[in-house]
Amino acid sequence: MHILLVEDDNETASYLMKGLKESGHVVDRASDGKEGLFMAFDSNFDALIVDRMLPELDGLTLITKIREKNLDIPIIILSALGEVDERVKGLKYGADDYLAKPFSFSELLARLDAVIRRNQHDNNNSLLELGDLKLDLLSRRVEREGQIIDLQPREYKLLEFLLRRPNQVVTRTMLLEGVWEYHFDPQTNVIDVHISRLRSKIDKPFKGKQMLFTERGAGYALRYDE
Repeated sequence: MHILLVEDDNETASYLMKGLKESGHVVDRASDGKEGLFMAFDSNFDALIVDRMLPELDGLTLITKIREKNLDIPIIILSALGEVDERVKGLKYGADDYLAKPFSFSELLARLDAVIRRNQHDNNNSLLELGDLKLDLLSRRVEREGQIIDLQPREYKLLEFLLRRPNQVVTRTMLLEGVWEYHFDPQTNVIDVHISRLRSKIDKPFKGKQMLFTERGAGYALRYDE
């Protein structure tokens, strides 16, 4: 899942980003409310984790502005204000859940999975599919022509990234930032290796039905041609 973390404290942000990435999520961070609002409007995130006390724009105002735009994205508030009245206030402003600091990371992860699962169920969008290729975001099950495909975590992330952009050319820079979270080119063949591995699993067993294409000089594209 693609998560936006809006947290101004560097130590807390580093701890959360490390844990979320190790749990298989792609994470972007905003260090203040205004930046978080801009990123939320500009990108397609599966969930937001928002600190309540933020510089530039506080967490409750950020959430209000997101809801005013009718963005139905799951939001969890993190806050040192843990009294019942404060939690109720956060939920009334449009948050889906409210977690008081200090908290355990395992509880945050469980609550994050729960709000994402509820949102996907409500919107019936837990399934990414293109032609006969399907990826279930809840069970992490991948199949083609009804045949289950076993993917390694990075291969799964790569396929999810491509399935969210069907019939589009995805550049190496987009893959480095979106799948590997590199904001520079490490000058390795890591992308080529993983593309080759993914192709060997979703294309080669299904002879004559290629879906993963290399666009020379541009990048890669996932297409389904009848």
